[in-house]
Amino acid sequence: MIETIGLGRKFDDKVAVEDLNLRVEDGEVFGLLGPNGAGKTTTMRMLACLIKQSSGTATVNGYEINKEPDSSFIRSIVGVLPESPGLYDSLSANRNLEFFARLYGVQKYEREKRIEELLRMLELWERREEPVATFSKGMKQKIAIARAFVHDPQVVFLDEPTAGLDPQAAHTVREFLLALRKEGRTIFINSHHLDEVERLCDRIAIMNRSVLAVGSPRELARRYWGRTTVIELSQPVQGFLEVVRSLPFASKVREEDGKMLVDLDDPEERNPAIIEALSRAGAKIEYVTELRRSLEDVYMKLIGGEAR
Repeated sequence: MIETIGLGRKFDDKVAVEDLNLRVEDGEVFGLLGPNGAGKTTTMRMLACLIKQSSGTATVNGYEINKEPDSSFIRSIVGVLPESPGLYDSLSANRNLEFFARLYGVQKYEREKRIEELLRMLELWERREEPVATFSKGMKQKIAIARAFVHDPQVVFLDEPTAGLDPQAAHTVREFLLALRKEGRTIFINSHHLDEVERLCDRIAIMNRSVLAVGSPRELARRYWGRTTVIELSQPVQGFLEVVRSLPFASKVREEDGKMLVDLDDPEERNPAIIEALSRAGAKIEYVTELRRSLEDVYMKLIGGEAR
């Protein structure tokens, strides 16, 4: 589990992170979203004990950051994917991973098994003996991701894991992370890719130096956009708008793209009454569904204008 309490960081007089309060559960895939300069990378580096905080505190699996001997233990149980891969270009993919596995004290048999598993999952096994200098930017990124997992860490911090990857490589990385999430480790992801975070993460925090909102993508969509029922009829909906507007619980009824949209506090409870009223009025209903708001809708509502 990761917990921050009033966590903050300044660089000279510039506030990068301020009064950050988060709780990430064991085995959770947690995403951190925000515009450039929002403090996402700084937050990750503080939690991984790579830099010290200016205020507040945090714990990782019960150990306090930047407090010895806790911070040394935290470094041993976390994996980190930094902003740049930071690999040894003259060494092969296999030797790079072996070097870092040995630094973490992974025994020979286990590290050989682990390196093969990771390289196969990331579709790099056939090129394991080639120098990293010959690899593309995307391939280097995949090796850096494998390095973050090579010592089987309890917690992994990934800073923009698919940055610089082509669509096929990004898909491979996403499938890799989805496979590893089943192992029960805690994965903390910073990303600008809203669709990616929405697919990978159990919960998400949107921040701009401090936290603006936390929740699952579905919870955030409902919290900031409410819930809307979409009704499509086999005839024009204009003649039936007043039928639904007459219902006391229908707060906003309108037509969009030939469909009827109704804002409701509880669609599961209210939809049957709407369907009954429309049927009595002679409407022929083709389907009833709920309008699904994306994470992008939530993000733009919270900080879209500022980000632009």
